[in-house]
Amino acid sequence: MAEHRDDSLAPSDWPEIVRRVRARTPARLLAGRSGAAYRTSTQMELREAHAAARDAVRAELELERDLGSAFVQQWDLFEARTRARNKDEYLLRPDLGRFLSGESRTLVAARCCRDRDLQIAIGDGLSVTAVAKQVPLLLPLLVEGASNRQWCVGPVFVVRHCRVGILNEIGELLNPKVAVLLIGERPGLATSESLSAYMAYQPRSSHTDANRNLIANIHARGVSPEQAALRILNLAAVMMKTRSSGCLLKEELPTLNHQGGAVANP
Repeated sequence: MAEHRDDSLAPSDWPEIVRRVRARTPARLLAGRSGAAYRTSTQMELREAHAAARDAVRAELELERDLGSAFVQQWDLFEARTRARNKDEYLLRPDLGRFLSGESRTLVAARCCRDRDLQIAIGDGLSVTAVAKQVPLLLPLLVEGASNRQWCVGPVFVVRHCRVGILNEIGELLNPKVAVLLIGERPGLATSESLSAYMAYQPRSSHTDANRNLIANIHARGVSPEQAALRILNLAAVMMKTRSSGCLLKEELPTLNHQGGAVANP
């Protein structure tokens, strides 16, 4: 049998363009091989990433542990629940994660206000890790930016066992102009810390994914919290102006200054 050689380049021999590409993505490019298989180090990294993804999906959200007691008190966060009674039911029955339980509907209606310009909710989704890492950075930027635009923001709350369709329930219950759901993304083998922001203009029970907009990959090596906040606020402004959201609405991306930072659109 012919001997297999690893002819892949060592990191020190990579061209500059390859170094720059690898620096911009967590994807495993030019990982190298041993014979027909990955190297042992790459195999171990894959197993570690898979374990992190499984842990992120299975973890249960605990507000003070995951967001910090000071953060919870600062924003007066409270927890609502969907009709999914536990994590197993949530994973097996996605439909139950799109509706608040009867008790939680009463709680949200009592503690929140109707007809606000912006209503933000936080959902555990498929990664509690993402919520714990990104929300404490992103939420203050969103509320501050909304205040600067003189928008009225509803009280923020957290939804356990949450799916994206909960936006429709929030819209029917609170009737905000724009509803924003910050929710943990399904983890991949690149990161378990990625958050998504789903948005809709006056969401209703008849709405589908076609009526929503999404800003995804909010994490350290993707869209930064600062960039995400500006994009969310800009998109919310467009929604309010056009009184629409969804697949026909084009996001006006923020321009970049000469140092690569985002600046607000005029």
